Amino acid sequence: MRIKTKLIGLAKPCLALGLGVIASPAQAHFPLMSCWFENEIVACEAGYSDGSKAIDYSVEMFDYEDNLIAKEMTDKRSIAEFKKPDADFYIVFDSGHEFPVEVDVVEISEK
Repeated sequence: MRIKTKLIGLAKPCLALGLGVIASPAQAHFPLMSCWFENEIVACEAGYSDGSKAIDYSVEMFDYEDNLIAKEMTDKRSIAEFKKPDADFYIVFDSGHEFPVEVDVVEISEK
């Protein structure tokens, strides 16, 4: 009886540990994006929190009325480049994860 009780007592921590090991590869890395001005160009580098690049992903530029101004794909460096518009804007990188990344023009500076 005591051995059976001890085995049951060990089963719960082992199960929790096993589930933790199985779940770790499934943990998602969240998307990131940083943007900067290069003369009349707005450049944005998209990627993930684990350091991986976002190659061939769509990055979109919107005005403050939520109208699409431009849409570019990230290149092999994980960078999308836009012509700097005259109006205020924000840029969105939606990798298909839960939360897209938005960068507003007021957050962008010269590199």
